[in-house]
Parts: sequence; structure tokens; C-alpha cells
Amino acid sequence: MSLAHALAGIRVLDLSRLLPGPFLTMALADMGADVVKIEDGKAGDYMRAFPPAKGGISGRYLAVNRGKRSLALDLKAPGAVAAFLRMAAQADVIVESFRPGVMDKLGIGWEVLHRTNPRLILCSISGYGQTGPYVERAGHDLNYIGLAGVLAMGAEARDRQPAMPGVQIADLAGGALWGATAVLGALVGRNRTGLGEHLDISMTEGALALLAAEYGNLDCGVRPTRGAETLNGALACYSVYPTKDGYLSVGALEPKFWLAFNQAIGRKGSLAELAGDATVQARVRAEITAILATRTRDEWLPILAAHDCCCEPALEMHEVVAHPLHQAREVFFTIDGGALGPIMQVRTPLGTPAAPTMPPTQGQHTREVFAEYGFSADEIAALTSGG
Repeated sequence: MSLAHALAGIRVLDLSRLLPGPFLTMALADMGADVVKIEDGKAGDYMRAFPPAKGGISGRYLAVNRGKRSLALDLKAPGAVAAFLRMAAQADVIVESFRPGVMDKLGIGWEVLHRTNPRLILCSISGYGQTGPYVERAGHDLNYIGLAGVLAMGAEARDRQPAMPGVQIADLAGGALWGATAVLGALVGRNRTGLGEHLDISMTEGALALLAAEYGNLDCGVRPTRGAETLNGALACYSVYPTKDGYLSVGALEPKFWLAFNQAIGRKGSLAELAGDATVQARVRAEITAILATRTRDEWLPILAAHDCCCEPALEMHEVVAHPLHQAREVFFTIDGGALGPIMQVRTPLGTPAAPTMPPTQGQHTREVFAEYGFSADEIAALTSGG
């Protein structure tokens, strides 16, 4: 399965920086869209400077900006807004992640863009949305998942403090993936109506939506809490257990898997344990913990695999790259980084891009892109004379 050419011919202007917007536009580039990072001539996308680095360029930046080009344009400089609007008139999608109101202050807000190009789609990613009492409030991923209820749902037990997630849930799932979904939907809708639209993607709301099933429980009069729900710690059959040297993820929710798991570890389990109260769950958990601690993680793996019981290792990140599943599925690939050498990339479930290119240096393609958008040599010279 490959969508490498699905968006061929779609022009995207990316005003975003850091993680959510660039991850979104990388997904669009992976599907064949022409993505141009519009960066000011000074800081640009300052994620380039985040350690650790490869050849002086952040590993994080290199991981989420493949397949794009970079144009240096300071939107506060004379003539820059007019130049940007000329490009917007020919573009299909603009992605931005400024605080709400900044686009209007720059003179390139939705009303101006829509008059310039009625078919244009503007995707605005923000922490709390383009309207409401928090439009001026700063925040980061941890704040967004805090307000969404996501943070409070993760811990070993209800009396423990919320656990820090290991990935940026609001940035990546709440902002980038919902944003990409909205852009694709808007492109389909434009084929029917001929009009683009302004997409208001709140990372807080995007994270909140991931809890839809738990909010369904809340509507039934049950107050969900961390460490006490079916899938966040209440059940011994669905948990993380230590071995002598690592951890196992046990997801034996269904009766057949629970019985198979117990058979594999040499324990006499019963179906009644699946629905047992908190006291039963604590007893079962303690028994399983004691058994699994008698062997190493890798000693357990072939035993458990032979019983088909929904149990897998909790791999450390460095182990993931070499795992046979990911190797067979070609999840990891490399691109030519020139002087940097091969650069490891992680493909998304959309498939491997057709011809992924090195993430761009700041302003690397300025003259090339301006020319493609119809600017004359004199106009390009005037727009680039300051940097």
C-alpha cells in the first residue's frame, strides 16, 4: 500500500515551526504534495537547533521535515506580504501554528486569504482554538493534555499522581494527525463546492477526542479515573509486568487469551478473575508479578509466543529499530544526507514516500521556489537582497 503520489500537484505553504505543523506537512509531502517551508531570514524553524544534533542539525528536525523545500521570507519586511499573497493565490493549502490573531496582524488572515484565493484551505493549529477565553494563553503539550483529561488518566493506581506520557500526544495526535485529516477532508470538499475553508485545529480538543470512549462512560454516570478503568490499570489481565531484566505488556483481555497466558506461565487461572473486584485484581497481579520475575524478558518471549496470548515485550527505543517485525515491514529507511551521511527516517502508516529528500536548510530553495511561483529575476533579487 502506498499513497506516495496521492497529493501530486497540491501546493502547500507551511508557516509552522517545531513539531505539530511540520509533522502534518511531512505527512502531506509523503503523499506527494509540494511543501514549501516559509521561514523568516533570522531564526527560521528553531527546532533545527534542538539537541542532540547530527552534523549540527537537530535529529528531531531531520526526522519530521523530509521532502520539503525552504523559502526565506520575513513577513514583516517591505513587500513580503504582497509576495506571500501572490504565492497564496496559487497554493492549495496553508498550514500555520501562530497564536490566534497573529495571521491577521501580519495582514494574511483568513479573510484576506479567502479573498485572494477562494479555493485556498487554511489549517490553523493552536493550543486552545481560534476562539474562546484561552486564545491568548500560552501552552505546551503537557498543558493541553492536562486540560483534555488525558494526563489524569495515566498512572499505576488511582492514588498516584498522573504519569508523564512518553510522547507528545496533543502535538502529534491532537494537532498534526487531526490537522492532516481535516486538510484531506477539506480538499475532498473543495472538489464538490469549489471553495476552501479555515480549519480551526485545537490541540487540546484533539487530545480530548482520544478519550471519547471514556467520556461515554462518564455519560453513563461512571466517573473514570486513572488506574481504575479497564484499559488503564484496573485489570491484572491488561498490564505491564517486570521480568528479571525488562518488561512485558500483557493484554489478555478475552477469556481465551487469559487462559492461554496462564497456561504459558504455569499458573492456574480462572475466567472469574477477569471480572474480579479490586482485591482479586491485586492478588492476581501479585501472583503474576512473582512468576514473571523468575525469568528474563527474552526467556519469556518464546514461551508466551507459543501460546498466542497477547503478550509482547515493552521494547526500549533502540531495540525497536532492529525488531524483526519492523525490519520486515520496512518501517525504518534512510535518506541521503550528503555530508551528514545517511539519515534514518520513520515511515508513517501511509507508506514510504516515493523519493524522499533531505530536510531543507533555512532558505535553501528561495530563488527556485519564487521562480516557480512566477516571480521575475528582478523581483526575486529585491525580495532576497536583505538576506
